[in-house]
Amino acid sequence: MSKRSALALVLAALVALPAAHADERMRFKAIGQPLATGNIQKNKEQPFFEAFAAKTGLPIDVDYKPIDTLGIKDTEQLRVMKAGLFDIVSLRVSQNSRDEPTLLGLDLVGASPDYATGRKVAKAWFDTVDARLQQQFNVKLLGVWPFGPQILFCKKPITKLADVKGLKVRVYDQNLAKFIELVGGTPVPISFADTHQSLSLGVVDCAITGPSSANSAGWPEVTTHQLPLGFQMALNGYAMSLKAWNSLKPDQQAKLKTAFDGLTEEIWTYSEQLFQDALNCNTGKDPCTTGKKFSLVGVPVSAADTELIRTAVTKVSFPAWSEVCDKSNPGCSQKWQAAVGPVLGLK
Repeated sequence: MSKRSALALVLAALVALPAAHADERMRFKAIGQPLATGNIQKNKEQPFFEAFAAKTGLPIDVDYKPIDTLGIKDTEQLRVMKAGLFDIVSLRVSQNSRDEPTLLGLDLVGASPDYATGRKVAKAWFDTVDARLQQQFNVKLLGVWPFGPQILFCKKPITKLADVKGLKVRVYDQNLAKFIELVGGTPVPISFADTHQSLSLGVVDCAITGPSSANSAGWPEVTTHQLPLGFQMALNGYAMSLKAWNSLKPDQQAKLKTAFDGLTEEIWTYSEQLFQDALNCNTGKDPCTTGKKFSLVGVPVSAADTELIRTAVTKVSFPAWSEVCDKSNPGCSQKWQAAVGPVLGLK
């Protein structure tokens, strides 16, 4: 072989190197939170996925799509993950609890009335949920974060929680539905995306969500009163198919987990800032920096309503959930009592 031919071969090999490295890049498909939910999706989640390689330090690009742009219902996330259609999901916990009741142990009505308690409950139940999702859906839980306390919005005058008696109230899971029945309301399951219209048309009189999500979705345009009593923490998670997870080397898995730990920690802090700011925005008060100002009537939370929520765990939410969870996952409620009970001071 002539020197020229040998040189040509070396040059060809060098030119091919970047292409070989380029082929090593991985591409994952991710389901995001609905666009309609607002600031957390827009300001924390989407930027993280769009800069995934930089955020994780891994050669991974992510094709990220909010779920309300995909034509998939938010109740179907675990099914499409199990079918292998996506690699990562921003998992809506309550909405997928029919498919996997163990999930709802993260967020029973009354169990997490504030952020500090919500963190402790999420930490205590995390490993049980992770093991269950791996076993049933081939999905690994990477982190858990909150939208924040889910509160009541009504288009009829209310002064306390008991005023929902006889009113139709939008709910998003069975646990919350049972509690609304307890206080005399009629629970109506409606997806977040359809709630604004349902309030506008009078399909429901009241609806429950976080104040920031309500502000982003324009609920104060079609309601008059805001009662900032936290029913649930609206925990959500990030989960990954085991196939995608196992395609990574151990050091890559560690980097990925560190990046998701950072993202979820950032959202916990941001969610708490948003919550107070959105309460102000919805009632037309300052400071209001993250949303649009409206003029809802802010209903003060009474000691009686706080106590009612506190007792909801033992009276309604745990008994109702444990029956359902134990049917599909024997021993589920005993595990919850052992793991989460001490956090809440339950005997």
